[in-house]
Amino acid sequence: MKIISYNVNGIRSAINKGLISWLQISKPDILCLQEIKLSETELVSPLFEELGFFCYWYPAQKRGYSGVAILSKQKPNHVEYGISNHLYDSEGRVLRADFDSFSIISAYFPSGTSGDERQGLKIKFLDEFYVYIQELQKDFSNLIISGDVNICHREIDIHNPKSNANSSGFLPEERAWVGKFLDMGYIDSFRYFNQEPHNYSWWSYRAGARQKNLGWRIDYHFVSVGLKNQLKNAAIYPEQLMSDHCPIELCLL
Repeated sequence: MKIISYNVNGIRSAINKGLISWLQISKPDILCLQEIKLSETELVSPLFEELGFFCYWYPAQKRGYSGVAILSKQKPNHVEYGISNHLYDSEGRVLRADFDSFSIISAYFPSGTSGDERQGLKIKFLDEFYVYIQELQKDFSNLIISGDVNICHREIDIHNPKSNANSSGFLPEERAWVGKFLDMGYIDSFRYFNQEPHNYSWWSYRAGARQKNLGWRIDYHFVSVGLKNQLKNAAIYPEQLMSDHCPIELCLL
């Protein structure tokens, strides 16, 4: 089974840049999207349905902002929208699909780069999400959390850790949260297979950052340790230029 997660920074923009053609080649079984930035999802659903996907969209209430989706070749048993917190649910940040042997979440964590208020909201979201997963895993032991976490966990995950030490997305408390989350019983699937530096999933549009590979690895597939023996491979596709992020892949046996 192949799972791809992609912060598309606008689903229509990504489609115009070749997303559909790439999906025809890459053939994911499940596609998790973040920052769809579209309320009228009926405008794009047919393109994905023609590829054989069941489509579940969770746009933000604010037009042209945030929003997540799960597209699956197999119809889920159940789809859950949000985490029962209106503050975050109004921004379309968490969507879950339950299957027979696992559940998958497409998540778009808040960014704190716009100022103290949003950084404070981000920290509150981290706390809320941790509790949400703690409760969820009581009923769903095999979880996959895919998406844009907006945090680099370790120095290897960012191009210049020293100059970014006080930047949102690499703050000590944020990095500690990722460690605490993994300690709850999750695997950073990319690092499970790859310990090499210079592997990133997001690049600023400024100063030719992508061409110079001055990036951040802020997109993840977190996998329950109960699925460890089913891990087959994980990959990042920086050559795909449909967004300021790139697609990330997880393959399970």
